Amino acid sequence: MPRRIAVLDVGKTNVKLVVVDAATRDEIWVRTVPNTIRRDGPYPHADVAMIEAFLVDALADATAAVGIDAVSITTHGATGALIGPEGLVLPVLDYEHDGPDAVDADYAQVRPAFAESFSPRLPGGLNLGAQLFWQARCFPEAFARATHFVTYPQFWAWRLTGVAATEPTSLGCHTDLWAPGQGRFSSLVDRMGWGRLMAPVRSAFDVLGTVRPDLADRVGLGRTVPVACGLHDSNASLLPYIQGSAEPRTILSTGTWIIAFAVGGALDRLDAGRDMLANVDAYGRPVPAARFMGGREFDHLIGGPAVEPDPDTLATVLARGVMALPGFARGSGPFPEAVGAWSHDPDSLTPAARTAAASLYAALMTATCLDRLGADGPIFVEGPFARNGLYGAALARLTGRAVHPSSHRTGTSGGAARLFAPGGAEDTYRPGLLRSTVGLGSALDAYAARWRNEVFTRGSIAH
Repeated sequence: MPRRIAVLDVGKTNVKLVVVDAATRDEIWVRTVPNTIRRDGPYPHADVAMIEAFLVDALADATAAVGIDAVSITTHGATGALIGPEGLVLPVLDYEHDGPDAVDADYAQVRPAFAESFSPRLPGGLNLGAQLFWQARCFPEAFARATHFVTYPQFWAWRLTGVAATEPTSLGCHTDLWAPGQGRFSSLVDRMGWGRLMAPVRSAFDVLGTVRPDLADRVGLGRTVPVACGLHDSNASLLPYIQGSAEPRTILSTGTWIIAFAVGGALDRLDAGRDMLANVDAYGRPVPAARFMGGREFDHLIGGPAVEPDPDTLATVLARGVMALPGFARGSGPFPEAVGAWSHDPDSLTPAARTAAASLYAALMTATCLDRLGADGPIFVEGPFARNGLYGAALARLTGRAVHPSSHRTGTSGGAARLFAPGGAEDTYRPGLLRSTVGLGSALDAYAARWRNEVFTRGSIAH
C-alpha cells in the first residue's frame, strides 16, 4: 500500500496539491493556487495550462520535500473534456457559462426523464449533457475531431498517464448522461450517437497506469508511481463515511457548494425542481442528495473577511431579525426562482453581524435541504464549514441532531487518498460535536420561524 499519496484537488475556487500520509491520514504537504477562468477563446473556460503548470511544479516540490508513492485525483463536477489525438479539441467549458441555455428548448426534447437520470435541468452548463449538446451544435467541426469524452478527474488522469476513462461519480453528478438506478449510460447517449465518444467507464479505485515517463523524470518521481482513476469531489468527501458502515447518516460536503448526502435515504423524495438529485458513490451506488451554492453565497453575504460574532452581536442579529433571504445564486438550491434579499441594509451592519447572518442563512438553507431529503442519522460536516461553529450549532438546533465536524482541513483530499488507502468510517473520523462560542436557544427558534415565513411569503416555497 502506498504511504505518501499526492492528491490533485481541483475545486471551483482553488486548486490544491495535498500529500496525505496513508498511515496517519494527516496532510503532510499542501500547496494551493486560485482556480481562474479564462475569458478568451470561444467561451469562458478552465485554465488547464495554468493548472498543469501548477501541478508539475507542485509535484516536483512535494517529491523533494516529502516524497510521493501514488497520485489520486478529485475535481468539481459538471465538467468534462473533448479530446483528440493532439489533446483538447475544445476548451474545457466553465459550467457557469450560460451558452447552453440558448439551445435549451431543443435540448429539452432529447434529455432523459428525471426518473431515469435523477438529474434535474440546471442552468448554464451544470448538466454535462447540455454542454455536449451545445458544443456539438455550435462547434460542429471541432466536435467531430474528438475521439473521446472524459470526465474532469479523468482528464487529469489522462494528462498524467495517457489513459482515457470516464467514472460513475462524475457521470452521476447531474449530467443527464448516466442512469444511476441501472449503472449505465442514459438513453441520451444513445439518442445523440455519443457512445463512440464516451471513454471506457472505470471504477474510481482503478489504477489507470503510472505517471508518464517524461513527466516522472521531469518532477523527480520514480517510473512506477501509480495514478488512480479519481472521483468527483463531493463523493471524495463522502467516501470515508461509507467505508465500513451501512448506518443511515448525513454527510455535508462544503465549499463553493454545500451538498447534502442522505446515506440510506430514498430516491422517491427527490424533487427535480428543488436542486435535488441522485449522486453516485465511489462504489457505483445511487445516493439521494440536495445542494445549494452555500460557499459562494456566504462569501457574497459577508462581503469581506469573516469575523466571528461575539454573544452580544449574535443576540442583536437574532432579536432584530437581521437575515438574508434566498437566493443569491439563482437557478440552484431549494428555492431556485427566488431573488436574494437582506432584511436590513447590509452596508449598515458590522462585519461580525454580516458573518452571523450569513452563517445562520447557510444553516437554515442546509436544514431545508435535509428536511426535503428526509435525511437521518448524525450529521458530519466536511470542508470549510466544519470550522464555522455558529453554522454547526445552529444546524444542530434546527434539526435536533448531533453535528460533527471533520478534523481534516481538506475533506475532499483525504477522501481521494482513500482510493489507495481504504479504511472504515471509524478509523479516523471520530470528531467531537461542532460547537459555537456563542449560545443559541429559543431566540433561534423564533428567528427560524420568521425566516421561513418570510421565504414563504415571498413565494419561494410552493404551497
